[in-house]
Amino acid sequence: MDHTATHAPSAETETVRKVVDALNQLEPSRARFIAAFGYLLSRVANADMNISPEETRAMERIVMESGGLPEEQALIVVEMAKERAQLFGGTENFLVTREFDRIATREQKLALLDCLFAVSAAEDDISLVEDNEIRQIASELHLDHPDFISVRSAWADH
Repeated sequence: MDHTATHAPSAETETVRKVVDALNQLEPSRARFIAAFGYLLSRVANADMNISPEETRAMERIVMESGGLPEEQALIVVEMAKERAQLFGGTENFLVTREFDRIATREQKLALLDCLFAVSAAEDDISLVEDNEIRQIASELHLDHPDFISVRSAWADH
């Protein structure tokens, strides 16, 4: 099945649309990508049902650097993504990950995995629940287990 094929806008989730609206000065496909990216960072941070200040700062930094956004836009992305992950995580997780799978390249998916580990290591250790969440996201992104292990090995000291 070709996951790069264009789907109708109905495949977008409310989470992605909300952040896209807040970032309306960006090109829509880039805003959609950043919205899904930010949500997935929050998904991992919220895996233990608590998003710490350290995780929030890590997400803001990652969104600024990886998304090429100014600080104020990165803050909007992270705050909205955190809110949506905390309120609707169970129902939105798969939908947003599926959207990211559809719009991201393999290289972008692997870069996301590294960012997910960076967020989960923000408090100096990666919990089992966060590791499991990252493994689930990797699976939903159709990445192979060796891909997951390769990225994870860089974070072995956490």
